[in-house]
Amino acid sequence: MRGPVELAAGRRHPEWLWVALRGDRVTARAGWWSRPGDPQPALMDVFDVADEADGVRLLEAAAPFTATPPDYTRYLPPGWRAAGTPWMTALEKTGARLFVERLRLEWRPGTPIAEQSGRLTFRAPHDAAELIGLMALVLEGTLDAHSRDELSRMTARESAELQYREELERYASPHAWWRVAVLPDGEPVGFVISAHNGYNPIIAYIGVVPAHRGRGYADEILAAGTRLLAEQDYPWVRAATDVGNRPMAAAFARAGFVTFEHQVDMIWR
Repeated sequence: MRGPVELAAGRRHPEWLWVALRGDRVTARAGWWSRPGDPQPALMDVFDVADEADGVRLLEAAAPFTATPPDYTRYLPPGWRAAGTPWMTALEKTGARLFVERLRLEWRPGTPIAEQSGRLTFRAPHDAAELIGLMALVLEGTLDAHSRDELSRMTARESAELQYREELERYASPHAWWRVAVLPDGEPVGFVISAHNGYNPIIAYIGVVPAHRGRGYADEILAAGTRLLAEQDYPWVRAATDVGNRPMAAAFARAGFVTFEHQVDMIWR
């Protein structure tokens, strides 16, 4: 959990860390996380139970601290269900449900990066408006569970603006790493957001606009974003996609990304 580092960075606060005790034995623990400076937690990412009932009681005791529970995220090895899931059962007893399972992916140095075909060139976005407009376009037909959930409550433009303002704009890594892929006549076909999220270099977002899908452009766009990060001499590049987003998972696999972990998101809404 890197507790001292996270506390010093303002991503955690002592009042966001809870334990259940039987005598001097810890039977459950829970912790919440936020971006530095945020007054409320963005998600719960620690929940371990030695006693399932105590885990339920711990979350009930913590309820006044967070009236509307943030989503819960857990990182697990492939095949995680075989190890048992008392933590999931305890969460379900408080009203949570499985929202999505995601693949956590990693490109490692020495893995070949596909050469560009010459069909596309890459440039920085002209401005925020251009990138937000492209983000809104790629939401058509999205297979991403979080995006689909947002689209049930807001327009594609509103969803794109929200993600831009609350995620992309807040990355401290250079925005000059962001790339728009264009045809020889200058028409944009997609984009890739290479970034560092404070923990790892990542492919934060990649998309192809609907009019240009099915032509293999995703592979070239992903290669461009991966190459940019590889040139920074990072020890790896990470990414994630929903288990159900098979086209994107296949694109990462073709690019040499390997699944090193799974992510499980649970929600109370």
